[in-house]
Amino acid sequence: MKTLARKLRLADYFALGFGTMVGVGWLVLMDDWLGRGGPLGAVLGFAIGGIILLPVAYVYGQWVQRLPDAAGEAAYTAQVFPPLVSYFTGWMMLLAYFIVCPWEAVAAGKVAAYIFPSLNSFQLYSIDGQPVFLPRLLLGIAMTAFLAVLNYRGIRLSATSFHAAPFVSILLTLQIVPYFMTGFESVPKVAEEAHPEFRSQGFFRAIAMAVLVGAAFYVLSVAAVAYVAPWQSLLGKRFATAIAFEQALGARWPVRLILAVALFGLFQCFNGNFVASSRLLFAFGRRGTILPRFGEVHEKFLTPSVAVLGITAGTLVALFFGDALLVPVTEVGSMASALGWLAACASFWLVDSRPRMRVIAGLGICVSLLLVLMKLLPAFPGHFTPWEWLALGLWLLLGALLHRRPRA
Repeated sequence: MKTLARKLRLADYFALGFGTMVGVGWLVLMDDWLGRGGPLGAVLGFAIGGIILLPVAYVYGQWVQRLPDAAGEAAYTAQVFPPLVSYFTGWMMLLAYFIVCPWEAVAAGKVAAYIFPSLNSFQLYSIDGQPVFLPRLLLGIAMTAFLAVLNYRGIRLSATSFHAAPFVSILLTLQIVPYFMTGFESVPKVAEEAHPEFRSQGFFRAIAMAVLVGAAFYVLSVAAVAYVAPWQSLLGKRFATAIAFEQALGARWPVRLILAVALFGLFQCFNGNFVASSRLLFAFGRRGTILPRFGEVHEKFLTPSVAVLGITAGTLVALFFGDALLVPVTEVGSMASALGWLAACASFWLVDSRPRMRVIAGLGICVSLLLVLMKLLPAFPGHFTPWEWLALGLWLLLGALLHRRPRA
């Protein structure tokens, strides 16, 4: 049986984890972040989120040393839970990664249109009041196609201070932390593609660095915007980050330069999530829990070529929802990520009986369970809306339709 190419080193794993995490949310949705908790609430939300995720990151570092499997959470939970639990755990994590792909493709059009306003022309239709423009749609399609070719050929080519009460402000930001911090656990998805000389201890180093640097980046982004402009004036305005710096600098060209550079960050995030979701889909096919063809390895490039094409097709379909996709995807993706973290920590708690490891895994369980409950329980502000429940239900239904009895 052919195996995937083994080329990745520590720098590649860190780039993948950080790149999967940090895209252009800090540009496109800054108004939503400030509206949730004000600048201080958003800063504390991301800072606290980065710190409390360290036990979860440690668990993933331990798991990937024990079980370097592209199936990630599905493989971990399979050690202690029934096959159906394992499958749907992995299916939810697939949602967390895959959903970012069309998100970034849509966001690319928004960023490019701020630099080149003529892209906001030739409206095709609108969804929930959000117009879909032909040039931006074509840009997203072109970017998706380029990434598909890149991943098809090889992985190294691709790797006041508060707005509400202080507690509520931090809580509302913490609810979206899982979505915007999702990425560090993408490292195990490509563990099988480590260079033969790569030491297994390096997995945790890459994961921990991605978590801490990612959280610091978000904290600094919010702080910088709040420093250069009155944050209340930015509420309800798309590209609040760009608007703030444009007001502060009194010129538009530096902002265009910043946005042009940010497009490269968007591309990296898009690519990281494309890699992680295609590897998960590949792992499902290899385990026989979905159509086995998805588990095929390309004869020449040693890549999961059929899985890459599957993620490409799904991304292209979702692209047609346009800007209406952005905020709801954030909410559903946050819950999906936290649910995967919960399953990984719970599985590790059951398989490792050492007291120190159980304490760390227990902390990870508490953190991820809280993040899941904040989205599901009506007692928490910012819980799921009916549309988000519908999106989640449709994804689970699709998973049930595609599921097959796993191979022996």
